[in-house]
Amino acid sequence: MTDSNAIVLLFPGQGSQAVGMGKDLAENHPIARQTFEEADEALGYKLSQICFEGPEDQLRLTEITQPAILTVSIAALRVLQAQIPSPAFVAGHSLGEYSAHVAAGTISFADAVRTVRNRGRYMQEAVPVGVGAMAAILGMELEKINTICDEAAQGEICRPANINSPEQIVISGNSAAVERAVKLADERGAKKAKLLPVSAPFHCSLMKPAQDRLQADLDKLTMVNPVYPVACNVDAELVTDSSRARDTLVRQVTGSVKWEQCVRLLIAKGVQTFMEVGPGKVLWGLMRQIDRSKTSLNVSDEASLAKTIASLQQIHA
Repeated sequence: MTDSNAIVLLFPGQGSQAVGMGKDLAENHPIARQTFEEADEALGYKLSQICFEGPEDQLRLTEITQPAILTVSIAALRVLQAQIPSPAFVAGHSLGEYSAHVAAGTISFADAVRTVRNRGRYMQEAVPVGVGAMAAILGMELEKINTICDEAAQGEICRPANINSPEQIVISGNSAAVERAVKLADERGAKKAKLLPVSAPFHCSLMKPAQDRLQADLDKLTMVNPVYPVACNVDAELVTDSSRARDTLVRQVTGSVKWEQCVRLLIAKGVQTFMEVGPGKVLWGLMRQIDRSKTSLNVSDEASLAKTIASLQQIHA
């Protein structure tokens, strides 16, 4: 069991982006500004400008979104680090697992920024536009969704991709199969089932070409053992060595994101405080659906930073 004051840092994935993200942190904290400068240099273009000013359609391009969210997350982390105790564990949702590994020292920030840019590009190029789709199914158990996916597949791909919370599971696969699954989920009592406006069918076997390309990149990276255990998406287990870290990041491209299981694993370790670090409040919201008895905090800008520091001071008083 872990000390009851233990903190877990959670890092968001794609979908948390918004124009303006990271701007006030960069204006108020030299370390945040420096983080954006490092990202601009690593990528060879002004990622900071796209984060701060848009345009939104550019920020939505997967190969820009991924390094953008990672950079804002690490900028927020670096501002926060001086003001909070070290975390007991770290975890990230899909792309966010790279932020978690940067936080744990497994991968350097510059390497991570370049790797997730390529990851975004490879994922985009793996499946022609229109061939794949994703859909969110709300208020239905995983077992029922597995059955629906099996029935809807009809020789195509249709699988749970993000097991986010007891309330929310996202499926992924060939467009027609996902559409059939949405119809079945509606008929069988899901609270809601709707197609998502995504550019590719992430976290299913259609992503195998992207996984193979990414593996070649990850094999070349220098990785060291993480300082903090990282709860990995693909196995919902704690990763403590670099070779396992590499393997789980590779398999994550086609594997489903077992987010609810990751959070429950951390709760079983005795963690009471979960802090989302990066743009948006998606993981904070999922945390409320998984276990409302735990303390959920988030740091995405100056206001949430101040609020979180004040909350932590109360907890540790």
